[in-house]
Amino acid sequence: MDNAGYNKGSFDGLHQVSDDDDDEMVDIAGATLDFSTTDDDPPLNSGGYEEYNPSRGMNGTGGPAIIVDPLEDPVPGVGTYEDFNTIDWIASKSKESAGALLHRISDAFSGWLLMLLVGLMSGALAGGIDISAHWLTDLKEGVCLNGFWFNHEHCCWTSKETTFQERDKCPHWKSWAELFVGTTEGGLAYMLNYMMFMFWALLFSFLAVTLVRAFAPYACGSGIPEIKTILSGFIIRGYLGKWTLIVKTITLVLAVSSGLSLGKEGPLVHVACCCANILCHLFTKYRKNEAKRREVLSAAAAVGVSVAFGAPIGGVLFSLEEVSYYFPLKTLWRSFFAALVAAFTLRSINPFGNSRLVLFFVEFHAPWHLLELGPFILLGIFGGLWGALFIRANIAWCRIRKTTRLGHYPIVEVLVVAGVTALISFPSSYTRMSGGELIRELFNDCSLLDSSQLCGYKQVSNTTSGAAVGNGLADRPADSGLYTALWQLSLALLFKMVITVVTFGMKVPSGLFIPSMAVGAIAGRLLGVAMEQLAYYNHDWVIFRGWCSPGADCITPGLYAMVGAAACLGGVTRMTVSLVVIMFELTGGLEYIVPLMAAAMTSKWAHIRLNGYPFLEPKEEFEHKSLAVDVMRPRRSDPALAVLTQEGMTVAEAEALVESTRYSGFPVVVSQESQRLVGFVLRRDLLISIDHTPMDITVDIFRKLGLRQRLLGIITKKDILKHMAQMANRDPDSILFN
Repeated sequence: MDNAGYNKGSFDGLHQVSDDDDDEMVDIAGATLDFSTTDDDPPLNSGGYEEYNPSRGMNGTGGPAIIVDPLEDPVPGVGTYEDFNTIDWIASKSKESAGALLHRISDAFSGWLLMLLVGLMSGALAGGIDISAHWLTDLKEGVCLNGFWFNHEHCCWTSKETTFQERDKCPHWKSWAELFVGTTEGGLAYMLNYMMFMFWALLFSFLAVTLVRAFAPYACGSGIPEIKTILSGFIIRGYLGKWTLIVKTITLVLAVSSGLSLGKEGPLVHVACCCANILCHLFTKYRKNEAKRREVLSAAAAVGVSVAFGAPIGGVLFSLEEVSYYFPLKTLWRSFFAALVAAFTLRSINPFGNSRLVLFFVEFHAPWHLLELGPFILLGIFGGLWGALFIRANIAWCRIRKTTRLGHYPIVEVLVVAGVTALISFPSSYTRMSGGELIRELFNDCSLLDSSQLCGYKQVSNTTSGAAVGNGLADRPADSGLYTALWQLSLALLFKMVITVVTFGMKVPSGLFIPSMAVGAIAGRLLGVAMEQLAYYNHDWVIFRGWCSPGADCITPGLYAMVGAAACLGGVTRMTVSLVVIMFELTGGLEYIVPLMAAAMTSKWAHIRLNGYPFLEPKEEFEHKSLAVDVMRPRRSDPALAVLTQEGMTVAEAEALVESTRYSGFPVVVSQESQRLVGFVLRRDLLISIDHTPMDITVDIFRKLGLRQRLLGIITKKDILKHMAQMANRDPDSILFN
């Protein structure tokens, strides 16, 4: 049978997919995306099949006609997945092993071994990223004479000439002005340090965007939204491949070190998932089963958060609450094990140099009071407002980037933003330091000998009977140094809010966790100092009477910074349970769970009230009483549904149906009169089946699915969203982003 409509040129560029190719699922590096089309179904232009020569007919020439039954010997390509399609969960689940006891033991052991390897590899990479980013960040300000590979802190560790008040100054560390002109005083030295700071920032950002653009376009961004999409069963080739892992690891260090308002926590989830996908190819069980591989990716997402924050329990909850669509109990235990291994690996490397796993260890001496829940809830509302504002502003900026010439020059955009960021941030220490250092500074609980500008209080002798609680200091009046710091923090807050909107979405690896936490920590510290001074000067007010006596340590500004950081992070990400656990693991502040919970819940409520996300919340009930017939297509005025019939349909009719439509798949029914549903065939598999097998065998595949329902129409997610908008008296197209 000669099908002239499907000649050799229809399958140009197709290649045979090998099981040993570690780019099989999502690893064709350098893939280029084309979003210019609005069709729901991608064109058939790649796959894993042998070319068909029409001159040979169906069975070739010079030999007997051999009919290949796909049920026994599958046609090459049928059942494999094309880019930007979803996997077949049922088919993948049916491949799970059900062999002998020995085989099942080996099967289970391979899963735990894979989790061990994922944890070790991810923890080692995260430790290397942390150390490298810290070193390159300090390199913008100076260099260590004992070894250029030492950062500022490591360089001064062994110095015996470092004083407590000037702990950052030691003879082994030299600023660029000291190296070139021999002094740190005067306008020339200041301008030289300024120019070197901008030079390194521009160099790091240029290298980051160039490497991403040239070798791995998928290495840009956070990676968490795409990971969620892949875990839902979607195929994105090249997103978790070798080149993506290598380039993202290198460029993440460069992007963070450049001083751009971004973090490395979100991209570390992407890095961990890349490690898991590559290691899956060492085990046949996971290499050939897409559903099993996604269980591993769910555990890898937990590993990414574990190494990003030093929070293994929070990482497991993050994967369960925010990322995964399918999370069985077996995956829960393996995720916990992998996160534990990764945390131990990171702790062994000790990238922070404090012998602790947590990133921002805090030790507040004063307990919080019930009346402080009011300010904590205000911080939660601020976090929700910030999250809604950020999303709306960032979408608007991305639309400008997409619709103007700005989007055609990503390298220029990154250089301009990096240059402006360095230019504005250098004069102030709070904008010049990295996001992690800023948050650590804001979380600080001032001690008596603390030299931080945020601890610029007046020293007063306390002769009153009210003693400070525990080992904390009594509340003190603010000095001029503290007021100066508060003004600088206010300007830093405005700068961080604006520059984060512009930075997120550029063609460099960029996370949103640390910038959001920095915004919240600044706001929380400002509110905390205000509450502290209010209590100091007005301790006889009703709200302070009885628990805040003169000379007592009543208000802890660092606690307000911690709650504000959680509120803003929750406002942007809408996390609740996992956020609270991550925050108390991150800081070690276990007794402050209630303030964190109040802020997280308030910020999520405020965010949802303002933005209305998500569109289809899986945890909520659908309140409308509509019927499915009101939503599905075709409607009464639409043409008949394009279907394949089990009986009486010729290959020519199937070809005509495919050529006249752009649907990604077709329902298979018994006949046009019966409309009893037999199954569903993808457009891609139908084209292959037409080339390789007779139509009756193709239809026989779906006859054995066991589905016997009457086909009335098709409902997609977009149909449901549009219907929900109509029920709310809104424009149906307004809920969908174009």
